[in-house]
Amino acid sequence: MSKILIIDDENQIRQLLSRIIALEGYEVIQAADCKSGLKQLELHSPEVILCDVFLPDGNGVDLVSIIKKNSPTSEVILLTAHGNIPDGVQAIKNGAFDYITKGDDNNRIIPLLSKATEKVLLNKQGHNSEKRTGEKYTFDSILGKSRAIKEAIALAQKVASTDVPVLLTGETGTGKEVFAQAIHQNSKRAKKNFVAVNCSSFSKELLESEMFGHKAGSFTGALKDKKGLFEEADNGTIFLDEIGEMAFELQAKLLRILETGEYIKIGETKPTKVNVRIIAATNRNLKTEISENHFREDLFYRLSVFQIHLPPLRDRKEDIPLLTEAFIHNFSKKLSCNIQEIKPDFLNALKQQPWKGNIRELRNTIERSLIVCNGNSLDIEDLPLEIQNNHYEQNDGQTFSDFELAAMEKRHISRVLEYTKGNKTETARLLKIGLTTLYRKIEEYKILS
Repeated sequence: MSKILIIDDENQIRQLLSRIIALEGYEVIQAADCKSGLKQLELHSPEVILCDVFLPDGNGVDLVSIIKKNSPTSEVILLTAHGNIPDGVQAIKNGAFDYITKGDDNNRIIPLLSKATEKVLLNKQGHNSEKRTGEKYTFDSILGKSRAIKEAIALAQKVASTDVPVLLTGETGTGKEVFAQAIHQNSKRAKKNFVAVNCSSFSKELLESEMFGHKAGSFTGALKDKKGLFEEADNGTIFLDEIGEMAFELQAKLLRILETGEYIKIGETKPTKVNVRIIAATNRNLKTEISENHFREDLFYRLSVFQIHLPPLRDRKEDIPLLTEAFIHNFSKKLSCNIQEIKPDFLNALKQQPWKGNIRELRNTIERSLIVCNGNSLDIEDLPLEIQNNHYEQNDGQTFSDFELAAMEKRHISRVLEYTKGNKTETARLLKIGLTTLYRKIEEYKILS
């Protein structure tokens, strides 16, 4: 959940903005002046700061520079009751994401927050890419004994030593990035950068700038030259996740890199050369996307020189016990658990799930089960209600009554609240429900928190 810091000395405006922004799923922090705003910045590391220009102890335009110095990845949107061009120009020079007028531009606030948080997340992804080069990913770390996963691993091992592009296909959560990392780590490029970017998470403009870089002054906010992720990955590997959702216009630039090893940055005329291995992944049927004119056919054939399909978890259910044990081991230290037994009903219920979210969904389910578990054994009661219900329906045709469901839900929420020490934002995240939904259920069930 992205955090938004509102700095404004007018309490009514802060409260109004907080309610509007919170309803969009953001966590909101408030401050009334520059001093308390910088303190909240230090404590919470918000992705975006909405800041008034005229504050009791300073000017928001000047505060932008201090914020960017203390938290370079955060973005600042300035709010003013009386906009003027010089202030707006100076704000952008100081590093502000945008400068808007209160009242007149209210309908722009939520879209701007969305774009600003996109930029922050993409910047963090690029910033962290170099740190990944020291991590070791081997094919042995890919767990599973099923025939389907063994065949996928064997193909990946064969292609790792080559330099050809690889296309990983499969549903969301099947482990495509883990495969990409293993291929990179077992290639001749292993000592160079592995850079990952999710093409579905960001707008076309942000993705183009971050992937290919830009020249200072090429657009509003481009205060200095910026290296793109392809440059960061030079002589290494770039992983393009959800390639099927890349904007059609950007696909031409990617095709040029595959064909010539060069591209043109935003605002430049001379090409930049790179030597990069491309591993792409998608959960879409790219041939269908091609027939609907959403994906370039020539790009598809360049990317899919070597395809590997990763099986969904429902097609490799014999791997569920092994994966479950691994997740329990990984989370036990973090959650101070000492699980000594996994009851048969617990595993049987897991095997009966369709797992639309695949390995990622299983991982999250195990984490939640460990949180609510009271003893040293995992039983079916420690699983989320929908999994328990599905298990009983398939085994004896019975479902929980409304009363039993409510009672179990109350118990489950109470346990997670106890684990988070009453932190409702973290509780909502672990339960995978909205914060407003959590508050409603706490009131409905009269849960003491």
